[in-house]
Amino acid sequence: MAAPTRRPGFLREVELRLLRCTLPSPPSTSPPTAPPSPAHPLGATAASALAAVEAGDYEAALAAAASHLLPASASSGPPDSAAQFYADLAATARAFLRGDGEGGAVGEGFECRCAVVLSAAVAALLAFTQQNVTGPPKKFSTFPFCTSSLDEGWYSNIGGIWDAWASANLASFGSHVHGKFSLLQFIVFAELLLTSIRNLDLSDCWSVSWWLFRISMLQQNILDELSSLLFDQVQVYKNKMLGYFGELEKVSTYWDSLLFDGEGSYFVSAAFLEAGIVEYKYGRVDASRLHLDSAQEACDLQLSLTGILGFRTIHQVDAKSQMVLVAKTNKSGSDEAQATEPTVALNDNAALKNARSSVPVESDEFCDILRTPRLVHDGSNSASENKTGPSANIPLSAIQQAAVLAQCLHVSRRSRSDEMSGWEMAPYIESIDSQGKAYFVVRSLCHILRIRWESTRSRTKQRALLMMENLVEDVGKEFPTAAQRVKMVFGVHMPTLPALRKEYGELLISCGIVGEALEIFKDLELWDNLIYCYRLLGKVSDAVSLINARLSVNPNDPRLWCSLGDVTNNDDHYKKALEVSNNKSARAMRSLARSAYNRNDFYTSKILWESALSLNSLVPDGWFAYGTAAWKDKDLDKAVDAFSRAVQIDPENGEAWNNIACLHMIRGKSQAAVQAFREAVKFKRNSWEIWENYSKVALDTGNVRLTLEALKTVLNLSSNKRFNVDILDKVMTMLEEQPPHFADTPEASDGANKETRQSNQLLDIIGDILQQIVRSGGSNADVWGLYARWHKTKGNLMACSEALLKQVRSLQGSGLWHDQQKFTKYAQASLQLCKVYMEISSSSGSRRELLTAEMHLKSTLKQAADFSDTKEYKALDNCLEEIKNLIAATA
Repeated sequence: MAAPTRRPGFLREVELRLLRCTLPSPPSTSPPTAPPSPAHPLGATAASALAAVEAGDYEAALAAAASHLLPASASSGPPDSAAQFYADLAATARAFLRGDGEGGAVGEGFECRCAVVLSAAVAALLAFTQQNVTGPPKKFSTFPFCTSSLDEGWYSNIGGIWDAWASANLASFGSHVHGKFSLLQFIVFAELLLTSIRNLDLSDCWSVSWWLFRISMLQQNILDELSSLLFDQVQVYKNKMLGYFGELEKVSTYWDSLLFDGEGSYFVSAAFLEAGIVEYKYGRVDASRLHLDSAQEACDLQLSLTGILGFRTIHQVDAKSQMVLVAKTNKSGSDEAQATEPTVALNDNAALKNARSSVPVESDEFCDILRTPRLVHDGSNSASENKTGPSANIPLSAIQQAAVLAQCLHVSRRSRSDEMSGWEMAPYIESIDSQGKAYFVVRSLCHILRIRWESTRSRTKQRALLMMENLVEDVGKEFPTAAQRVKMVFGVHMPTLPALRKEYGELLISCGIVGEALEIFKDLELWDNLIYCYRLLGKVSDAVSLINARLSVNPNDPRLWCSLGDVTNNDDHYKKALEVSNNKSARAMRSLARSAYNRNDFYTSKILWESALSLNSLVPDGWFAYGTAAWKDKDLDKAVDAFSRAVQIDPENGEAWNNIACLHMIRGKSQAAVQAFREAVKFKRNSWEIWENYSKVALDTGNVRLTLEALKTVLNLSSNKRFNVDILDKVMTMLEEQPPHFADTPEASDGANKETRQSNQLLDIIGDILQQIVRSGGSNADVWGLYARWHKTKGNLMACSEALLKQVRSLQGSGLWHDQQKFTKYAQASLQLCKVYMEISSSSGSRRELLTAEMHLKSTLKQAADFSDTKEYKALDNCLEEIKNLIAATA
């Protein structure tokens, strides 16, 4: 859409000021000239609601809009249901926006009406955010408009029912609300109002798409798993948001003179930053990287890692190389840094200082590991006073700090999950720790990332626990205020308060403090974690009693029925969960599908997985299980499709790649199987089973080198115990059958030489494999036969005869002279041995080999009298006559 060129009016000013509530404070320069206040009677109401949002008084903003948005039926008594009430509310909002009889969707009155509705929607969203993400907790009514003249009496009696309706409304996305949240109706209310504005299809109100994008992402954050329906919705809003705010020129044109100098880049950076965080949330690593790169470019930030000598522990003597982050920027963050912590009273500044000191300092008694390394800057082997990295000397703006943390999350997602991934994240965490000032949510997320890292290390785990305890306590403190905390809240991947407390409970369990964790999970209504705690304490019956008690209060909660089914292994409870959720509980369907699979009812399991994944398809484990059930049910097409969806969601699922490859093997699609195995071994490199299957399909496609590399890997992974003689035999036959290369032209000669070199390289590889098997002592007759053939191909007849002799001895046994099959193999090996002896004698003129062959054949024929009528016996007899003639000729 082309950017409008008319001078921005009151509505655009409202949009800008509302977005500024969640973005960094503009530079402290002279403010731009604002348009005159509207003279319309609703102008005062709109200005009042807007000012209340900016001040963080969200109840006042909702109260200002209440009289214009409440349906007339609300004053006559309680409605029939929450759904009916909010449907009436949506109709009232649409009528109010149209302004029936007041000029419609044009003019100053329309802008004022849109401003009232937009301010109310943002107030509801930020109130929910304050209560469930940033704090400080406040006593809100669970109904958005209870501060109005609405009779609170009837609502107080049904508030719990309406909250359950709001929770069920969110669960319609196929997932359940994860934990205990407050003000769920506020999300429904905010989305309803914003959707009413969006449906007007205006040239103004670009920011509505951004706010709807934020609501959708917030809805995803409070659900217990990723939702495919929400993913589609988020992508639509994200694309619209970037279409409007992804270019600085469009932003500058839209708000024109209302912007501070350089403020337009804030919006572009924030838009890409939030888009990158969304893609990270859904595991789309490449898309996330592209958006984060655009965000860094928009805020003029270049990040790189380097190594500097430094000290990591208090008692360290010698400096070691430390990985640090180097941040380069041409934009000074000093101007914004002064506004990073908004102007507050002196006592607030003192509170800010105390809040920062709540994190353990370097000299705490819990750990001798420094939180940031002391770096050596002068080339000496002693720590300098400056103990921070290169980024510390550069004041980063709030957007740049958020970009650093987003890049830190991206690093954690793109790398493997092991001890090294934490050290790769460390430079980004330490870079933000070293900044003098930061917004509350930026600093909090930095601490959370540090806690997650340090909790995995035994030497820092106690400090991580103390940091987490302090962080949970800081959320409940009055300072910073709500208006200050909401800054950048959507620009960082900040966990919700229930999710943060859940992490605290899990950290307590890892430290052995199960009792305190149990109380946290009970308060958050996290029944699965609660059951886990009771199992650790050996009190499963207490968990059952607690869930039953909760069901007596709230019998229509599908989460409770699913948890009861988990702890009792009773499918009836999952069926009840489906009943109370109107068949929308994907978790219940998945549980029933697993139960059917365990009963070997693979068809039923497959059907249930189809139903569950139709509700929510962003479950890689679900697609994997669906594929397994379809495979067991002999439905190979659906199995391949299911495993393919699993790797689309989680490209690092090595087991799914392996299953795709195996299914292609079964269907005779060797080339497709090779491609799938190539992906599988990237993530399951230590699975000799995958490498063995890989070697089979590689041979089917004629890739001999890949076949041998896979066989050698199988040998190494299995400690020389696994080797496939049949594949080795086929490869050896292919190499033996290659014709000699003759060339008449220089070009043909070069080609022939290249093929000869490649053939020799392959022979060397198979020789290494055979020698590795022989040296390990795990060889058998077939291996000795292959080893002999390899020596013969290389032209070493003496080594060939030794290998054949060992093959013959390996075939000897008590049952040899009574089993025709064993005798056949023995006779063939003996015949090959004698022919090699004849070749050695012919080339060297020695009789010793001929005499040895004669003695071996005489002994064999004497003992094999029972097989005198077989062709193998006759072949041995003819060979003996030939050898006797040769001996006689050399006498």
